Amino acid sequence: MADQPTTPPPTNPPPTTGTPPDFGSSVHIVSPTTPNLQGVIDGIYNAQQPNHFGPRRDAILLTPGTYNNLRIPVGFYTQVLGLGSHPDQVHVNGDLRSNAFLGGDNATQNFWRGAENFSVTPSLGIGNNTMQWAVSQAIPFRRMHVRGNIKLNQNGGWSSGGWFSDVLVDGQVNSASQQQWISRNSQWGSWTGSNWNMVFVGVPNAPAGSFPTAGQRYTKIAQTPVIREKPFLFIDTDGSYAVRVPALRQNSSGISWNNGGATPGRTVPIGQFYIAKPGDTAAAINTQLAAGRHLLFTPGTYVLTQPLRVNNPDTVVLGIGFPTLRSDNGQPLMQTADVDGLTISGLFFDAGATESGVLLEVGPNGAAANHAANPTVLHDLFFRIGGAAAGKVRIALSVNANNTIVDHTWLWRADHGAGVGWTQNPSENGLWVNGNDVTMYGLFVEHFQKHQVVWNGNGGRVYFYQSEIPYDPQSQAGWNSPTGRGWASYKVADNVTSHEAWGLGVYSVFTNGGILLDRAIEAPVNGNVRFHNMISVCLGNNGGIVHVINNTGAQTGCNASFTPTVTNFP
Repeated sequence: MADQPTTPPPTNPPPTTGTPPDFGSSVHIVSPTTPNLQGVIDGIYNAQQPNHFGPRRDAILLTPGTYNNLRIPVGFYTQVLGLGSHPDQVHVNGDLRSNAFLGGDNATQNFWRGAENFSVTPSLGIGNNTMQWAVSQAIPFRRMHVRGNIKLNQNGGWSSGGWFSDVLVDGQVNSASQQQWISRNSQWGSWTGSNWNMVFVGVPNAPAGSFPTAGQRYTKIAQTPVIREKPFLFIDTDGSYAVRVPALRQNSSGISWNNGGATPGRTVPIGQFYIAKPGDTAAAINTQLAAGRHLLFTPGTYVLTQPLRVNNPDTVVLGIGFPTLRSDNGQPLMQTADVDGLTISGLFFDAGATESGVLLEVGPNGAAANHAANPTVLHDLFFRIGGAAAGKVRIALSVNANNTIVDHTWLWRADHGAGVGWTQNPSENGLWVNGNDVTMYGLFVEHFQKHQVVWNGNGGRVYFYQSEIPYDPQSQAGWNSPTGRGWASYKVADNVTSHEAWGLGVYSVFTNGGILLDRAIEAPVNGNVRFHNMISVCLGNNGGIVHVINNTGAQTGCNASFTPTVTNFP
């Protein structure tokens, strides 16, 4: 049984007869009585399952009710969202599934899809009331109730995820082949499975065992220190559409919605949002932001010639269906002021052919205000350089504002697809943090050409880090840093006096021979700069990582034959 009892769905779901806003043709609002609903769902999936780098984007919005015998397979760039105020107001009695994209049941390229805010009984799943969710990076699974079991791979194939937050699973979670996983504020009956780096934050029923024991590489933090859950679109009691913005929670454990009532927070009517659609210009969107509107991006691609400027405190920017912002002329895609309470969620940032200095800048350089009482929170933000086409950026994400919270991000310099190569999709760093007291949950950063992460601020906290260093350095001599061979994945600046991180995995897959990285992590030696539960892995058949952190930890063995760990540093 789950640690806390499941509450029944509210007895009076909201009326759904009102006229919905115009979200455009890529948003599919359905109900249990939608004609040929299975055909609608299958049509989206058949288009999106092979659409690895294509332009199509879809959001499926499930109005409150029970959907019997419905199967929902989820392909690329597809987000399935319940429109209840509580996950149990939308109940799918059938199946929700992510199938492996590659042959051999391989889910390591199952990116960019998600499910939020509904319940599912997997009566039509893979058997034993179990749903299959074979996924890797950038797969938000939030505010979900699985009335059964969930398995995180397909038929024993590889997988490399992943993310749970605010999730209740009545039965068992089987992580199976997952290389790593983070679960935040979630509950289940039981958990089985471990590989290299499983992190549980604010999870009351985390599995027994602890890092670094093989088969028990679990990192457990009893409480989530500070979080504001992701806003969600829902139908209010009068039948109108609105966005619920959850309240800030301190030192929390378990799901936020277990009392059966409204999630604590504020409701923002949809009329206070500007609903952006592909074709809208940056100038038009900025006019709406300057006028005090919140912003809801619908699915599609937005080619921007100037940054979107989020300057008003407490502004909500919410994307549904993986809306993609693409730089056209080397400008940043979005910049925020040094103000309280911004929420930026559910967006995809794609580098353009002309190099940008940064794609998203949170707070200007030199931002100094204290936002501890009302921090900016970023949820489910995904960054891509190359893959769909050649792209260039120096730094993908820069966080200057103090007290910022990042809740699940994947920053990816593409290793496959179009426009991929050492000179075709150049990018130095995934993340720079200059602000103080910045907290991150679920930080995935891969393949940038120098440090993946540069952390300059004090008081930083990171709960879960997954990183592959670049596959494609051309030579050792051309990839040496000021401190030795290669560029450490995670770099805490020498002048930082306080920092703490839990559950870090750094991997190498060098395609050229003779390449070594001296240190997966580099940090100043200071009693207030602390790291817990680190692992380095060489997945390729040459080269490797010499030390886990600074000069501590042994060298990796090729093909994951030896995976050195360090439990605490210093």
